Amino acid sequence: MERFEEILKKRLDKENYQKIKKIKNVKIQRFIAKYIDICNPESIFVSTGSEEEIGYIREMAKRTGEEKELAIPGHTVHFDGYHDQARDKENTKILVPEGHDLGPYINTKSRKEGLEEIHRLLKNIMQGHTLYILFFSLGPSNSEFSIPCIQLTDSAYVAHSENILYRQGYEDFLKLDTNSERFFKFVHSQGELDERKNSKNIKNRRIYIDTQDNTVYSVNTQYGGNTIGLKKLAMRLSINLASKEGWLTEHMFIMGVHGPKSRVSHFAGAFPSLCGKTSTSMVQGESIVGDDIAFLRRKEGKVRAVNVEKGIFGIIKGINSKDDPLLWKALNSPGDVIFSNILVTEDKKAYWMGKDGEVPDRGYNFSGRWWKGKKDAEGREIPPSHPNARFTLELRLLENMDSQVENPEGVLIKGIILSLIHI
Repeated sequence: MERFEEILKKRLDKENYQKIKKIKNVKIQRFIAKYIDICNPESIFVSTGSEEEIGYIREMAKRTGEEKELAIPGHTVHFDGYHDQARDKENTKILVPEGHDLGPYINTKSRKEGLEEIHRLLKNIMQGHTLYILFFSLGPSNSEFSIPCIQLTDSAYVAHSENILYRQGYEDFLKLDTNSERFFKFVHSQGELDERKNSKNIKNRRIYIDTQDNTVYSVNTQYGGNTIGLKKLAMRLSINLASKEGWLTEHMFIMGVHGPKSRVSHFAGAFPSLCGKTSTSMVQGESIVGDDIAFLRRKEGKVRAVNVEKGIFGIIKGINSKDDPLLWKALNSPGDVIFSNILVTEDKKAYWMGKDGEVPDRGYNFSGRWWKGKKDAEGREIPPSHPNARFTLELRLLENMDSQVENPEGVLIKGIILSLIHI
C-alpha cells in the first residue's frame, strides 16, 4: 500500500482531506487510507456531523433509491433483500487467535483466516459507490462513559440510520491523543446491488468481529442488525473492553419511574428480544432514557448508567394506538423516521402487522408488488410486512424522553429488573 498520506491526498478532495487531517491520531488516518485503498470507492464524503452534512446524507439515501419518501413529511421507507431480513447469526463470528477457545456457544473463526477472507471480499467492493466516513460517540460525549467510533460505509441508508441513532463524535476524535487506540472501527459495504438496490451476493454475507483490533467488518448485507455497526456489533466490542476496564455493557433499557413530590427513580431492565423491552420502557407517565443497550459503572459505591444511543431501532410489529400511544404518535407525526420492510400502500402510507385498521388489499413491500394471498417460490403466503420490520427514530420525537438522557454522569440506578423466560 502507498504511504497513507499519499492515498489520502490522491483520493480525497481538498475539503474532505482537511477534515481528516485535523484528526491528529495517526492510527485513524492509516485506517481510513487502508480501506480507501482496498475498497476503491468512486467518491468519498467525510461527515463532521454538521446539520448540513446530515441533511445531505438523508437526501442521498433517497437519491440513490435506498430509501423512498412516504406521505408523512420526513418519513421514508427502506427495503432489505428478501433473504436479508434479520441478523445473520451463522455468518457473524468473533475472530480469535489460533488456539484460543471461547467455548461451544460463541461462533468463532480463526483471526488469520477471517481477516484474509474479509479483505479478499472487500477488494474493490465499493467501485461505483460513494464511501461515507462518519464519526460517532457511544454514550454522551465528554463523558467517562463515551467511546469514540468511526464508521466507513457505502450505504447512505446505514449512514442516515446512524445519524439518527448515535451522537455525533467528530469533535471527540479531534481531542484524541495522537497514539490513543481507545476507539472502535467499523467497515461496511453492501456490495453489488440488484435493480431493487438490494445486496446481490448474499452467499458471501459476512459479519466478522475482531476484538483484538476493536474492528467490525460487514459485507454483502443491508439489514440494520448486520450493518449498523454501533448497535449489537459494537456491543461485542464494548463487552470485551468493559471486562478489561471494570465496568459493564448490558442489553438493558433505562427508564425513570415518577413518584410523589417530583421524585424520579431510574431503573434498568434486562428483557430478551421480542418480549416487550421497548414497550416497558415506554409506559405512560414514566420517562425513557433508553430502550436497548446500557453502559453501567460503579461510582462511589453506587451504579450509574447511560444509554449508548440517542434513538430507537425497534421492531414495529404490533404497535398500535391503544397499547403504544407514545410510539404511535411519533410514528404518525412529521419527523425524521425510517421504516424498513413494512408495506407501503398506493397512497404512500405505512402499514405493519398489528397496526390499527384493516389490512390493505395491495401495496409494495420487501417482496416487491404485494397483494393479499401472494405466495413465495416455496408456496408460503407472504405477510404484508415482515415480522422483523423496523422503525428508526430519535428519542427527542417522544413526549416522554427523560431530561437526563444527555447527562455525562449518567443516571443513578435504583434497581434492575430481570425478565426470565423458561424454555
